[in-house]
Amino acid sequence: MFSFLFKRVPIGRTIRDLTKQLGFLQNPFSLKYISSKASRNENPFVVSYLISSCGLSPAAAISASKKVDFESSDRPDSVLALFRNHGFTEAQISSLIRKYPLLLLACPTKHLLPKLEFFHSFGVSSPNIPKILTNDPRVLFFSLENKIIPSFNFLKSLVGTVENVVFSLKRQARFISCDIQNVARNIAILRENGMPEFNIVRLLTYHAQTMTSKNDRFKQKLEDLQQMGFDPSKYLFIVALHGLTSMNKSTWKQKLDAYRSWGFSENEIIMAFRRYPWFMTLSEKKIMSHMNFFVNKMGWELAVIITYPQLLGLSLEKRILPRCSVLRVLILKGLVKEDLKMGRLLKISEKNFLEKFVTKYEKEVPRLCDLYKGNISLLGLGDGSEDESGLKEPIVKCSNF
Repeated sequence: MFSFLFKRVPIGRTIRDLTKQLGFLQNPFSLKYISSKASRNENPFVVSYLISSCGLSPAAAISASKKVDFESSDRPDSVLALFRNHGFTEAQISSLIRKYPLLLLACPTKHLLPKLEFFHSFGVSSPNIPKILTNDPRVLFFSLENKIIPSFNFLKSLVGTVENVVFSLKRQARFISCDIQNVARNIAILRENGMPEFNIVRLLTYHAQTMTSKNDRFKQKLEDLQQMGFDPSKYLFIVALHGLTSMNKSTWKQKLDAYRSWGFSENEIIMAFRRYPWFMTLSEKKIMSHMNFFVNKMGWELAVIITYPQLLGLSLEKRILPRCSVLRVLILKGLVKEDLKMGRLLKISEKNFLEKFVTKYEKEVPRLCDLYKGNISLLGLGDGSEDESGLKEPIVKCSNF
């Protein structure tokens, strides 16, 4: 068995070159770094190994060395060899060890190999096994008989195919450690409240972790969403449920306060949330930066955001600023009317926007495409409309959305 583990691994990978390890310790910068950061719990040999053999940065190696200790590289070498022989890239191995250093002390044949073999037997392809495990390396320490096999079979019985199981676990491998009975009760709650089976499958495939909430909390969140006007039979309910269960009351309140600071009422926030459930999952930083741009730079009324809340989910740098810059130039040159439906124009596809507002006017504004791509600024077009932030205020009014 052990010969199988090592048959495809170069000798240099299994017998560590002592001079390589000593070379690290002889490096003045590395030695100084370790000396300045080291504590009594750190083992220089372990730190050196984590850097030279596992690809960790000095900072990550020092942090990991506080969680694992060994005097010989024999066991860690055999662990790394096992992963390499099962298709793990060096980057994936480094990620595994950085997240869970104790893997280096696991017995390859007893603790790790049986689980990798099960994944293969279940139908999980070799490229997907590392993707699942790097998502949450602790899976390798779960009981094969009591956790991994039951969770795989349970999830497959619900989502139907191995492909769906793999897709779900690549997103949230922690589902393997869930309480199956708890998830089953949550599924029953959804069915009782009218969620169709295909949406339950979708929820488990894309947001499996949502289903692991405690039953009482899960039921309360579902009732809260129904009171806000969400319909359990619709797709948007899935997104809203995922968002609501992924945050605590304090986080929810912080998001509400962020919107209130811009003048939103409670009803307006809920209205926007119903239209675009991601509305309440956006970071406070994104909420504030986008609202500042739309209100203070664009001169928009809150009604625009309430009508098109998905605008807050768009990239400010990659979509909003380029399109607003193009439209401002076209307005200033009299090529399009100022009374634009800006909310809609920020939502339309890239192809449609390019056709209607960029390629269509390239003759009249030769460098318009460069402006859109960010290769030049508004000042580069010579219209004198730029300030230090890139755009004067208001940029483009949005009176009719």
